[in-house]
Amino acid sequence: MMPEDAEPRTITESHQLKGTRESMDFVQHSILDAMESLGYAEEDLFAVRIAIEEAIANAILHGHQGDQERTIDVRWSIDKNKVVMVVCDSGRGYDESAVPDPTADENLTLPSGRGLAMIKAFMSQVTISENGRRIEMTRERLR
Repeated sequence: MMPEDAEPRTITESHQLKGTRESMDFVQHSILDAMESLGYAEEDLFAVRIAIEEAIANAILHGHQGDQERTIDVRWSIDKNKVVMVVCDSGRGYDESAVPDPTADENLTLPSGRGLAMIKAFMSQVTISENGRRIEMTRERLR
């Protein structure tokens, strides 16, 4: 338990990573470890794990077309109330409105759109900018 007069703790990190599974795992574990140290519930941990994994996977697969040598910038800030994560790639970008709704009957067999839909479902706020090359995701703590 933190003393009442103690400064609120914020954990902030920034990493530039290659598009590999190992890099993705490192970032994911770092974020989840920080959240656990601040006492986040399992439901929050699960939501953030899915969102960061999908955002980095989208940067690798769609943004960088699988090129593992291109770097992805990932930043996060975690305090007792929320988690904010930003993922930026250097790909060609995309038009968010052109991403098909994966829940529509005509799109159920399409291989795209599910990751972004999951991110939006699990996060409190999602902002896509820089022509689709930057995604900022916020998860407000449930409990």
